[in-house]
Amino acid sequence: MEFARSTVLVCGGTGCTSSGSQKVMKEFEAQIIAKGLEKEVKVIQTGCFGLCALGPVVIVYPEGSFYSMVKPEDVEEIVSEHLLKGRIVKRLLYEETVEESAVKSLNEVDFYKKQQRIALRNCGVINPENIEEYIAVDGYRALGKVLTEMKPEDVIEEIKKSGLRGRGGGGFPTGVKWMLAANSPNVEGKFVCCNADEGDPGAFMDRSVLEGDPHAVIEAMAIAAYAINAEQGYIYIRAEYPIAVERLQIAIDQAKEYGLLGENIFDTGFNFDLEIRLGAGAFVCGEETALMTSIEGKRGEPRPRPPFPAVKGLFGKPTLLNNVETYANIPQIILNGADWFSSIGTEKSKGTKVFALGGKINNTGLVEIPMGTTLREIVEEIGGGIPGGKKFKAAQTGGPSGGCIPASLMDVPIDYDSLIQIGSMMGSGGLIVMDEDNCMVDIAKFFLEFTVDESCGKCTPCRIGTKRMLEILTRITKGKGTMEDLDKLEALAYDIKESALCGLGQTAPNPVLSTLRYFKDEYIAHVVDKRCPAGVCKDLLNYVIVADKCKGCSLCAKQCPVGAISGEVKSPFSIDPAKCIKCGACVEKCPFKAITVQ
Repeated sequence: MEFARSTVLVCGGTGCTSSGSQKVMKEFEAQIIAKGLEKEVKVIQTGCFGLCALGPVVIVYPEGSFYSMVKPEDVEEIVSEHLLKGRIVKRLLYEETVEESAVKSLNEVDFYKKQQRIALRNCGVINPENIEEYIAVDGYRALGKVLTEMKPEDVIEEIKKSGLRGRGGGGFPTGVKWMLAANSPNVEGKFVCCNADEGDPGAFMDRSVLEGDPHAVIEAMAIAAYAINAEQGYIYIRAEYPIAVERLQIAIDQAKEYGLLGENIFDTGFNFDLEIRLGAGAFVCGEETALMTSIEGKRGEPRPRPPFPAVKGLFGKPTLLNNVETYANIPQIILNGADWFSSIGTEKSKGTKVFALGGKINNTGLVEIPMGTTLREIVEEIGGGIPGGKKFKAAQTGGPSGGCIPASLMDVPIDYDSLIQIGSMMGSGGLIVMDEDNCMVDIAKFFLEFTVDESCGKCTPCRIGTKRMLEILTRITKGKGTMEDLDKLEALAYDIKESALCGLGQTAPNPVLSTLRYFKDEYIAHVVDKRCPAGVCKDLLNYVIVADKCKGCSLCAKQCPVGAISGEVKSPFSIDPAKCIKCGACVEKCPFKAITVQ
């Protein structure tokens, strides 16, 4: 067997694919053949490396050279200089890896050095479409160990001992959930399900795991099936994830071909089969009972609990449901032991958590950090701080179900209980960073608009209550709110939390409550002063030309789409507030910074 002296890893995740990584990979293959290097250099498509803002990403081993924003026209230089002559092309390297006389390893870079990859351990390392590469990094060894060395109750005990909690948002102890499903009578069969219906705005954690390491989830679901005595599993994934769906199906087919799914796995008499079910993008189908209803072919709506799915779930049978990231931890817990996993993180939040880091941050991407890492470490060190020298204002965790964390709480440890104490929640792992230019009233309105739009409408508190909250917020952002509206908004929020049918409805008011708690001064400014301190809410803005700064160049008047600006050349111009639509075009065009927003 021939071994390549160099390996070129090209990110094939959604982010890099959208930036053209497929064209880059094809160009590498063509240039390597053109230079006669096809027997010495191997090109491999992988999953996400994490630094999504720098895509397309290419890493060349054995040097570990991290090339960022690679274009097809850059490839010939990398092949000719690096792969043929051994000279690293420094101008294309990720700048954080470059020193005067050397190239840093990725483990020394701020973005990576505080991360600990467990769920993401194979993303960016192996070809997700090749089962043999997964097997080469101990893939399916955990399943083999479970089936040949452990009893079902031993598996459950190991998961309980590890302290793993559900990574889908609820944080329920995984081992306890497995125990409840195992203890339910298996009269006519049980099911194991995976929730890959990732619906939070800005979240792409589960998608990245399935794109980069689908076999880890398949192996974990087989382990779970053995533990609770189930023979059939379903992965519910939204159809908007075409790359993840395709790779997941390839992985399932390969696992069946290798005898790792199907009948008599590892000659132990254990049977387990797995199928994909596509969701149509409804946010409510991320809720467990609505998800199962959708798998059954019905309208995705939640139902009251109890009975819980572990007792009566899919098709009325006992069902175990975990999300993608939860499953991705299982094989490593089995192989390395519960004590190893529980040594990571905090007392009540064990292990690591994957976050999709986005918003006003320099290093947008996918990160996996030990529980207990502070928000400051994530934003300032891993995230590289706020662009343009702006000040950090808040971070939103948990998406529409979460809350906003202010700058005063940047040193709070990121774990389940700490976030709940400050009015937020872990959620599935979206982390949106905001700076001084964000209006927190507008942010609350944005998330509530999402919830109103995505409500299934089954229960009155969510269907009507969130709509009334949105109406109040809209009045406030238009300068028509009153102090009584703030009291109504808060009271309505608590009513909905206490009476909505499912977890999504119960947590819908969280963005409003957290912004009222930490940024009430902004609400008061909107209501009393009729102004938006961040300059976001258009109805509360007033564009004024400062006469002393205006040179009378007329550029603003020419740019105005509604003719609201008038004046004579070489004399100060003025804006008619009755005509102004507050588009901001004049501010962007003025070379003298003579237009202010009041």
